Amino acid sequence: MHQEPDFAHNLRQELRDGRRWLDRSIVLAYAVAAGLCVVAFTLMADAAFEAFMHLFHWQGGWAVLLWMPAVTAGTVWLTRRWAPGAAGSGIPQVMVALEPSLAPSLRSRFVSLWLSVCKMVLATAGFAAGLSIGREGPSVQVAAGVMHHARRWLGPQSGISSHALLVAGGAAGIAAAFNAPLAGVVFAIEELSRKLESRSSGLIIAAIVLAGLMGVSAFGNLSYFGRIQVPRLSWDALLPGLCVTLACGVLGGVFAKLLAASLTQAPERLNRLRARFPIRFAAAGALVIAVIGLVTGGATFGSGSEAVKHMLAGEADTPALYVTLKFVATWLSAWVGVPGGIFAPSLSIGAGVGHNVAAVVGGDIGPALIAMGMAAFLAAVTQAPLTAFIIVMEMVDGHAMVLSLMASAMLASLVSRMLARPLYETLALYMLSTVQPAAAEPAQPQTAPPQTEADPAPATAPASGAGVPGEPQDTGHR
Repeated sequence: MHQEPDFAHNLRQELRDGRRWLDRSIVLAYAVAAGLCVVAFTLMADAAFEAFMHLFHWQGGWAVLLWMPAVTAGTVWLTRRWAPGAAGSGIPQVMVALEPSLAPSLRSRFVSLWLSVCKMVLATAGFAAGLSIGREGPSVQVAAGVMHHARRWLGPQSGISSHALLVAGGAAGIAAAFNAPLAGVVFAIEELSRKLESRSSGLIIAAIVLAGLMGVSAFGNLSYFGRIQVPRLSWDALLPGLCVTLACGVLGGVFAKLLAASLTQAPERLNRLRARFPIRFAAAGALVIAVIGLVTGGATFGSGSEAVKHMLAGEADTPALYVTLKFVATWLSAWVGVPGGIFAPSLSIGAGVGHNVAAVVGGDIGPALIAMGMAAFLAAVTQAPLTAFIIVMEMVDGHAMVLSLMASAMLASLVSRMLARPLYETLALYMLSTVQPAAAEPAQPQTAPPQTEADPAPATAPASGAGVPGEPQDTGHR
């Protein structure tokens, strides 16, 4: 028979090991710091985009045709020069850092305290430029870099691995960015770790709780998009919901495939041009994004969160081609090479699909279709349906729609898998191949020709993510 635990004995053993408690305190302190960094990043990004919108509303907005290319080109140059590993969303970088085959000496090329600081500053510059980017993906790399820095202060017998710290940091970043702690746990399992070891699960949850508390302390215990009012859904909502889900599944799959091809240096003319003249390419792409923004009255600028809030409130005045133009603006924003994510823009595209279908079918199920579109498109792009539907459920306080959101995310993800490989996994494999060619799959794309544009980088610059919005590197920096 198994002996019952001796509470008094176990308590004495726990309290006797002072070094263990010191290690735990260090990790929890870094979790607080990670949450505060995400809060600071949120405030910086919001202030930068607000300043951009003031510029847009000044003198008819034509100044953005000069401002956006100039700021975007400068941001890309700074990223490539000082922090190539900060380019893109940041999630693939964390996935590469978690790869067991990656040499420990190479991990700092993907996550570090320096990259976390650079990510915050450079992504904020992207918001100041008005690009269609999000801050949630970058928050993952920011928090993971902060948490990983704790490793240098831990004792050799702490039992807390770099892997556990990175998973805890990445999950905490999602939790703090979305004010969605449950989504952070699921994201850690579905995208980062694939599983949670029992010895590190408590650490991850503690980090998520503390990081989330920092966000709640700063912004209040509120849902990201407020609470939607959803009527009782009947069988009449089945066909509209299916239309939203399938449309988002196809669009999300196409978006993921297009983004992966753009960011893994597929041998096409534009990518060769981008590799040779990355700064000019960034300026040209930003000019196109500026024109799209002017055509839509500013609707496609930024992450799209305000547009989603208006749609859910029934106050949306979005252009007829909002979904298509936001799709293009987000793809170009990722392609030009600035640090920035795709989570929030993906939610706004999915919301636009739901809004369009609701406008056709009428009735009072608009908020439900918008929420389903958000979950479906995000699931299709990331092919992480559990994370997608839980994020949306927590962001809209949509517990009454759990089954609908779950079904939409699962079906859209299935449709997307028929069209494209998982986006973050594809980008992570490509990044890994740039530093460990032997670990690359045989089908990995060939590298692009060396760049010729003057864009110097330090000899020790990371090989990953250089100038690439989604994370892979321009080979001129290898």
